[in-house]
Amino acid sequence: MRIAALALALTLLAGAPARAQTDDYPSRTVTFICPFPAGGGTDILVRLLAAELQDKLKRPVIVDNRVGAGTVIAASAVAKSPPDGYTLFLAPITTLAIGPAVYKKLPYDTVKDFAPVGLVGSAQFGLVANPNIGAPTLPELIALVKSKNGTMSYGTSGASTPHHLLMEMLLHQIGAKAQHVPYRGSVAALTDVISGQIPFMMVDLAVAMGAIAEGKVRAYGVTSTTRIKAMPDLPTIAEAGLPGYGATGWFSVVVAAGTPQPIINKLNGILMPYLTRPDVQDRLNGLAITPLTSTPEELEKFILTEIAKWAKVVQDAGIEPQ
Repeated sequence: MRIAALALALTLLAGAPARAQTDDYPSRTVTFICPFPAGGGTDILVRLLAAELQDKLKRPVIVDNRVGAGTVIAASAVAKSPPDGYTLFLAPITTLAIGPAVYKKLPYDTVKDFAPVGLVGSAQFGLVANPNIGAPTLPELIALVKSKNGTMSYGTSGASTPHHLLMEMLLHQIGAKAQHVPYRGSVAALTDVISGQIPFMMVDLAVAMGAIAEGKVRAYGVTSTTRIKAMPDLPTIAEAGLPGYGATGWFSVVVAAGTPQPIINKLNGILMPYLTRPDVQDRLNGLAITPLTSTPEELEKFILTEIAKWAKVVQDAGIEPQ
């Protein structure tokens, strides 16, 4: 009996620090890592979420933009961080679903090294071009790209991003090629489309809506299968002249694997109700971001499904793993 009691006491003592850490969370500043530059759609979303977390957690939540290498730099920082809930990651489809298909070797495992918190949004993308390229409609743009025999270039926010894959899907579907020019974020690429340095791109509409409204770029359609609330007059790419085309991206919040479940549940319990608020939904829809919610378990299953889906997209597009 004494041995059993002693064993029980030791077990309770061993678990005490972990429980205290969980109960006390957070006791200091939380860092929310964004893999894209300030000013883009992803950055806008992460700053809204960070502000809500700061309000509810009663601790500072700072946004850290870790840009480059197709989100690998940001993801690596999170995967290697202590599993204590003090480093959050706004993980896009690029990191969790596309990355395993386009990189031969990553410094982390997208399934084993991250703990899901929840889905938070679906990014809406659009095909835009410089108005002076001589293609007023999507069929005319398709004809122009095909006639150039792979010499036209298009911009994206970076290699292996949704922007890149969505464009390669389109090119694969029309049976054409074009030169990929990766940038460090959508804002830089869009600036060059406006100036005529590159003719066209796939862009997150949260970044491009102002330029579209001012006529600085021509928008042909959205990549989603339905029109979006922010731009109801803009057709889908399928409606505009490419039947069967349709895809979009998504964002989630994850932490390092091994983070205590009570901390994950606490974060989910703050973010999910926030995303269902009518004022928040109106704000995000106005930015061409569709709010999404999920449990950690639902996100875990969703990621596995998306990995299989985008592996096929990459294979069909003929993209060789780097």
